[in-house]
Amino acid sequence: MTGLHANTLREHLDGLQRVGLVTRQQAPATGRGRPGWLYTATHRSWDDPRPEYAGLAATLAAVIARTSPRPEEAAREAGEEWGQRLAREAGEPVSEEPRAAREKVTELFDDMGFAPEPDEDVRELRLTRCPLLQAAYEQPGVVCSVHLGVARGVLAEYGAGTDGIELFSFVEPGACLLRLAPPED
Repeated sequence: MTGLHANTLREHLDGLQRVGLVTRQQAPATGRGRPGWLYTATHRSWDDPRPEYAGLAATLAAVIARTSPRPEEAAREAGEEWGQRLAREAGEPVSEEPRAAREKVTELFDDMGFAPEPDEDVRELRLTRCPLLQAAYEQPGVVCSVHLGVARGVLAEYGAGTDGIELFSFVEPGACLLRLAPPED
């Protein structure tokens, strides 16, 4: 079907299997010779975090929740620092227009794997994926506060106001809602 040699395909499929994008099982024997291999796509995508990073995030969130007197505040502050660093590393100046800063938040959240869906004015983002979903289920106060802090940090770095920013975790099946600005009157 692809026009590629079987050895070339096998190498590529083995690589996809190593990173968890496909599974392999032996086909049923149908005659003489060794049975072939069957490959099936997994539900994991290229931009999913490696399991060890997701585990690390869950472990750190649990430690913060257990040891900090105000875990959500500590997580939000850490997220703000991270958001400011992400904005600086992006290196692109953003106009003084608040919408431009909100669009930058959208871009960065997309880069981080949240698959954001902004409303028309980029005042609210539906976050349709979470790169740390299991950790967010286990420690929503900590993990979601980090994500809220990231948005606050990016906006602050670009000179936009952070009043009214809210994150509504698991507000609907398959999505969280990040409010970047209060609705216009």
